Amino acid sequence: MSVDDRRRLQSTMQCLSAMNCWLKCMMLDPYNQTDHPECRSRPDSGLSAITELDPGYITGPLSSVWKEWIKWCIEFGIEANAILAVPYDWRLSPSKLEERDLYFHKLKLTFEIALKHRGGPSIVFAHSLGNNVFRYFLEWLKLEIAPKRYIQWLDDHIHAYFAVGSPLLGSVQTVEATLSGFTFGLPVPEGTARLMFNSFGSSLWMSPFSEYCKSEDMYSKHFSGGRRKKHNIYHCDDLEYRLNYSGFPTNIINIEIPAVVAEAYPSFGDEMQANLSNMECGVPTQLSFSAREIADGTFFKAIEGYDPDSKRLLYQLDKLYHGDPVINPLTPWERPPLKNIFCIYGVDSRTEVGYYFAPSGKPYPDNWIITDVVYEFEGSLYTRSGNLIEGNPGVASGDETVPYNSLSYCKNWLGSKVNITRTPQSEHEGGDVQVHLDVEHHHGTDIIPNMTRSPRVKYITYYEDSESIPGQRTAVWELDKANHRNIVRSPILMRELWLEMWHDIHPDKKLKFVTKAKRGPLRDEDCYWDYGKARCAWPEYCMFLEMFIWVKVAGSKALQLISFWVMYKNLEFQVKAFVVCTILIMTKKRVVLDSEFIFKWVNSSIGL
Repeated sequence: MSVDDRRRLQSTMQCLSAMNCWLKCMMLDPYNQTDHPECRSRPDSGLSAITELDPGYITGPLSSVWKEWIKWCIEFGIEANAILAVPYDWRLSPSKLEERDLYFHKLKLTFEIALKHRGGPSIVFAHSLGNNVFRYFLEWLKLEIAPKRYIQWLDDHIHAYFAVGSPLLGSVQTVEATLSGFTFGLPVPEGTARLMFNSFGSSLWMSPFSEYCKSEDMYSKHFSGGRRKKHNIYHCDDLEYRLNYSGFPTNIINIEIPAVVAEAYPSFGDEMQANLSNMECGVPTQLSFSAREIADGTFFKAIEGYDPDSKRLLYQLDKLYHGDPVINPLTPWERPPLKNIFCIYGVDSRTEVGYYFAPSGKPYPDNWIITDVVYEFEGSLYTRSGNLIEGNPGVASGDETVPYNSLSYCKNWLGSKVNITRTPQSEHEGGDVQVHLDVEHHHGTDIIPNMTRSPRVKYITYYEDSESIPGQRTAVWELDKANHRNIVRSPILMRELWLEMWHDIHPDKKLKFVTKAKRGPLRDEDCYWDYGKARCAWPEYCMFLEMFIWVKVAGSKALQLISFWVMYKNLEFQVKAFVVCTILIMTKKRVVLDSEFIFKWVNSSIGL
């Protein structure tokens, strides 16, 4: 461990051991979102801000964030200074990000500098809440740029957008964090985590909401010169009332409300003296709430007399979301007007889609307890206690954090004809690739591939526009068993992203369509010796593996570079940008290896 790591670890341990001090630095005023007078926290900047948290001490495996992803990019020749991280204060609502930090002004400037410096548009790579940040940026940009220049600005500055693990209709786990607390692996009590979470203006940003309810479209007024004071809360389609659960598999909240109202809860920050045991007098009433009733405030109004956080959350909901001057973030996405969009997420993991809450008999902030959890998995719904329940389960389940219906909402961005390909995630020789071309797709309905599965194989299923809108391309990738938080560290995803850039996105591409019949190695170190066949396992990719097999043992860096260079001797590849939102931006750069001398030596020695 380095000296800096030891100091950082010691400061972290000291901070967490003094819990009140740590809370002062983390919590915000729930109404005006200001810092504590004695402590102010701000996001770090640069790649170090997104690479790794305190190594291992606080969050274990979650300590590594974008570390592997950045290593992968640099390994393939993308210079570190071509990767621009744009971290944000994840405690703030979108409007406060701009108001306090000028975040979106700075992000716009980052894109414009990248274009001038690198000579080409950027590729945006966003994960989880970062997608919500990027969506808000695109909407904010409409008000910042003249309407006639908006699309041109996007075309000039953004070549493609990779939306990874995007909670397009919110995440149900936000409800757990709001009512009972979610620690994310931090060594803090759940009640403390709840106090902290509900002080953040961002606590509602990933709340689940209905796919059938929208806010008033402010841009018609903006473009016509009119002024708009406030969003209407919701206009819901008839489907919201004719169908159950707002498009989710089941009601998200089922909560027992006591028949006898307890004495008023202590106010925020007061001594937590109240005991709620008297709430057990009388017969409780169980109420259920859908995604719409969470997003429009109905749920918080229903428990306002039983929970002090309800008043604060209702204020935040009205002020920071329904009254947002740019867009109500708790409304369904439309496809952004970008050239290339790739929506990528994990499927077929057990994912929480609903909760049962009851009074705990303890004082605030521990006054609610989860009595049961509803999961979606393998096309069915069941509770933690093992009971099957009725509902509308999807054909797949989510990624352990975001439900499938929220992740897969981007399938609505696909056109009426879709090409579907299913391939194993591991290296294969193409025999078990399944392809269906020009599959009919009706807007608002899921696409269910009529394809086979082997029970022990993890697949990637690609949905790609067959008849794209001119100038716009949309694709959806579903990765079996890819975990929400770990997907950005997945070597499978990294491989697919690189292949996509290599074959399809870069301006000098040779083919119009990228076949997925074979997924071989990309790097020299991915080549291996097939001892059963006494030959290189990938001779067409690793033609010099036999010649340099001894290099692996000897560990000669120079000869490894030679072997690597030979693989890519014909590659005229210019990478156009990546943004991690956390947002990364990488712009045009040729693949370069370490030493010009090595290339000259190879040319003269083996005549390539």
